[in-house]
Amino acid sequence: MARYYLDPFGCVKNQVDAETMMGTLDKSGWAAAGDPAEADLIIINSCGFIKKAKQESINAVLRYKKAYPEKKVLLAGCLAQRYVSELAESLPEADMLFGNQDLSRITDAAYSALRGEGRTLVPEPGPGEKAGALSPAGERPLLSLPGSAYVKISEGCNNRCSFCAIPLIRGPLRSRPADRIIRECRRLLDRGVVELNLIGQDLGSYGADTRLTGRETGLPRLLEALSRLDGNFWIRLLYIHPDNFPRPILDIIRQDRRFLPYFDLPFQHGSSGILRAMNRRGDPQTYLSLIEEIRSALPDGVIRSTFLTGFPGETEEDFLALLDFQEKARLDWLGVFAYSREEDTPAYALKGRVPGKIAAARKARIETQQIPITQERMEHFIGREMAVLVEEEFTPAASALPGEGNLYLGRLFSQAPEVDGAAVITSGEELVPGTLIQGRVFARAGFDLEVAALPKGKP
Repeated sequence: MARYYLDPFGCVKNQVDAETMMGTLDKSGWAAAGDPAEADLIIINSCGFIKKAKQESINAVLRYKKAYPEKKVLLAGCLAQRYVSELAESLPEADMLFGNQDLSRITDAAYSALRGEGRTLVPEPGPGEKAGALSPAGERPLLSLPGSAYVKISEGCNNRCSFCAIPLIRGPLRSRPADRIIRECRRLLDRGVVELNLIGQDLGSYGADTRLTGRETGLPRLLEALSRLDGNFWIRLLYIHPDNFPRPILDIIRQDRRFLPYFDLPFQHGSSGILRAMNRRGDPQTYLSLIEEIRSALPDGVIRSTFLTGFPGETEEDFLALLDFQEKARLDWLGVFAYSREEDTPAYALKGRVPGKIAAARKARIETQQIPITQERMEHFIGREMAVLVEEEFTPAASALPGEGNLYLGRLFSQAPEVDGAAVITSGEELVPGTLIQGRVFARAGFDLEVAALPKGKP
């Protein structure tokens, strides 16, 4: 029996791809190895979105090949998809290059790597369930922390932001059929998952490729179908392009508290001129109005966003407009990135390139300004009793924390996995990772919240 070791690498979308490849290999008679030294094939699921991630992916190939020269190394994912011809010539350390458009072909690529039969396999994307080639009914292995899983509802993107290489890597929007998404969610719930994180390049565009419009279609219709699932669980929506935000979901979230009032909206900038150059339809006032509308409809609404500094043509005036937007938006969570110049994107040829040092300095200034904003937003939860997802036991409770017992790490609804702060939970009773409990938030420590678990059985 052939054995593989898979390094998932990169973002959560890559993680779902890694889980899918693992599930496909497992069903094909391969066995997962817990250590690369025990494997016949080492698979690296690469990222090709920005320059730093691309270099890290290449370095991973070189590192594994140097450590295990007798092993076959397969480079999968975004980098292999985007640069298959170039890498086939310049990276001999990769025995096989495998794209990301039809992950059901990973078994073919794996056997070809072992047998030395060719060096590339980059299949064309397929329709329907081939959008991401997900394993049916949520049967794939899960690499996330206990109780949580990612569910990809679409693949690709039609937004065509001028700085973004995603359409080049992932292709156009392809929405998965709703019945297959629901079937996968039901199976994951049957497996004990209590948090379903819906992901895609833009959830707001879900269904647009099937020429469906209005409340009875798209994301609102999918959420209404998911609301008919039984059980106590969370559904979190990640990555909605603010220009495509479907207002009907606000009513659905208000009516079913299992849909978390958490929104990841990548605004990217606060200057109208830069937003136009980014090929975005919205403007700063439109985005501020959207934030106000969300918080008015859902007072507990939590908003995460991303900003991009150093975009070509960004002047000091543009940057000050971004700082002003940040101050007015009062975002709960914010990630900031310096512009990465990506070939074959419209922004690649734009004039007015901003020096890297200036972009980095602007990034640091935004991050500094965000610290007290996020801390203030987290203060909103102190004194409240809330559901908490327990993820792992940490250490015995510190003496500085009230009571005696064990210390756990987990998350509130306001904290998305891997990117936001954590809930530090103290409990006099043993807690089970991967379950939802009730707790009282009693303090903030930096970006984290400290929670005292309520006794079991308390309503």
